Amino acid sequence: MDKSDREQHDQFLRLFMEHEEALRLFVRSLLFNYEESREVMQEVAIVLWRKFDDSQDSIAFRRWAFGVARMEALSFRRDRARDRHLFGDDIAQLLEQTVQAETVTLELQRNALEKCVNKLPVDQRKLVGTAYEPGVTKSDLACKLGWTSMALYKKLHQIRLRLMECTRRELASEGIS
Repeated sequence: MDKSDREQHDQFLRLFMEHEEALRLFVRSLLFNYEESREVMQEVAIVLWRKFDDSQDSIAFRRWAFGVARMEALSFRRDRARDRHLFGDDIAQLLEQTVQAETVTLELQRNALEKCVNKLPVDQRKLVGTAYEPGVTKSDLACKLGWTSMALYKKLHQIRLRLMECTRRELASEGIS
């Protein structure tokens, strides 16, 4: 693989990884079966890589990737059309529109929350980061900090309330309720 191929590959991976979770949720909403959505996501990734144009920015890539995902899911559904347990195209289209709207909202909320977390004092940011790492139990963390479990829960609750209020303000300042 020469340098330009490697750069194109790296760019694709960056963009794909940035939008993979939203694409997965989108495909999952169209198919209603985890295994089917995994199969379709594999096809989506193949098509995206084969037809990737590295001149795309993140927004253009996202639109294109969602279009490819939609076409692959519809193709998969067409191939399975004999199964009487599938929803009709009208229901699938309504769900698709709903998921796309929700995906945008969730992304805006995630961005607002990230801004708010970054506004926390360093000690609170570290506490939140540690408390919500996979595999960390609150009782072990409380013990490690020399706190009671109740003290830790109360502190995290206060921080969560502060983050919720900050996130609401951030979204409101952007005209989102």
